[in-house]
Amino acid sequence: MTAPEGGARAIPPGIEEAGEALRSGRLTSLELTRALLRRADGLDERLGVYQQRLDERALEEAARADSELASGRDRGPLHGIPLGVKDIIATRGAPTAAGSLVFERERSPDWEGSRDAPVVSRLRRAGAVVLGTTSTMEFAIGMPDPQRPFPVARNPWDTSRWAGGSSSGTGAGVAASLMLGGLGSDTGGSIRIPAALCGVSGLKPTYGRVPRSGVVPLAYSLDTVGPIARTARCCAHLLQAIAGPDEGDPASAGEPVPDYLPDGALPDGAGSLAGLRLGVDRASCLDRPGSDPELAARFEAAVEELSGAGAEIVAVELPRYEVVRQSGALSLRAEASAYHLPWLRRRWGDYGVHTAKVLAAGLLLSAADYVQAQRVRAWARGEVAAMLGRVDAVVTPTAGASAPPLSGLDHLSFGRLPIFAGFWNAVGFPAIAVPMGPGASGLPLSLHVAARPFEEATVVRVADSFQRRTDWHRALPPLP
Repeated sequence: MTAPEGGARAIPPGIEEAGEALRSGRLTSLELTRALLRRADGLDERLGVYQQRLDERALEEAARADSELASGRDRGPLHGIPLGVKDIIATRGAPTAAGSLVFERERSPDWEGSRDAPVVSRLRRAGAVVLGTTSTMEFAIGMPDPQRPFPVARNPWDTSRWAGGSSSGTGAGVAASLMLGGLGSDTGGSIRIPAALCGVSGLKPTYGRVPRSGVVPLAYSLDTVGPIARTARCCAHLLQAIAGPDEGDPASAGEPVPDYLPDGALPDGAGSLAGLRLGVDRASCLDRPGSDPELAARFEAAVEELSGAGAEIVAVELPRYEVVRQSGALSLRAEASAYHLPWLRRRWGDYGVHTAKVLAAGLLLSAADYVQAQRVRAWARGEVAAMLGRVDAVVTPTAGASAPPLSGLDHLSFGRLPIFAGFWNAVGFPAIAVPMGPGASGLPLSLHVAARPFEEATVVRVADSFQRRTDWHRALPPLP
């Protein structure tokens, strides 16, 4: 057996392909892990994927995974699979920096690197190999800032452009084949945005589906943790491992965890959407200022594929889209400012300028503003639930444009980008982003599927059917 050589195309493209190679004996986890670490040696100075690598520990975990497989112990689909973890999630051996000097200089025991968050413990119990922690926007709310002493993840399709945020490193790392999957967090789109801009798949679970214990908070009523990987099926395998309640997170739900891939044993011809009604919202998301000229055509082609898979297509419109989106954004700023207030008072100078601005803006919001936002969100949950009583899922683009240039990017320019992920954070429902082909610049555009609370299996089913009928998820960036 020999380690994969020759760049990204020699590395198994996804978790299932790697698992098959490991179980057939064509590859070992140790060989795969070494190959990915060598690839990071050659590319990560350009890409900024890793905050901290855990090479020695990862090689030990890979060797242990191989030994277990050889002895007949198979922990499941993630056994021996190398992954990354966003640097706001406590990871043993890698002190959490959260992309900030605040944590670099004042780290509590929760973030000192001596323990794993429950989601990381669950990955390890499933046999995964943790390659390291991945770069993030500061406290998952900042913007790219090359003046700060932290890596800025660049888009593997064009390194002058943004990888998306705030789970930037995981999105870029999966797209560049530096890892086979990883964890991010999503409070206003921070899993689905980098997945969309980097041309991979990212799943935001239902609020409460995955515990946030051991995860640096951004906004308590919005935060979720979820997977980024090559395909919807890869995301489902990761979610299967990390979902379920934890007593350390009072918001975690006791809802039973289903099998997210109930058709897992079916042949490749599976993927029918017969019997599903898919709501397609064009009014909220198409023809927005700044949209890519190819967006409408790509989106209509994607809807045609879903129809071809047997789905009934129904026109819908998300209720009070802009008001609901803004209610989530206001909630995020207010709750983030509340969490950071003690540090803002004594460590203002340690925050990056972009982060400080948005947190300061949050402090200007009134209690009445916050209460009104919660009223809107509660109303919206009811309205969207009623809509999803008539259709099984809602389909839109994830974003109206491809990755913007890094130069000059700040919260104002980011706010002008047509991004459609935050609506679903405001209501707390599950959603997935998957690639649907290139825009006018040749950079990825993305399809978005959302469903009822705790019906992650539905969004995976729809996205998987689309990926069985298309090859956009197989496209690789122009890297060695």
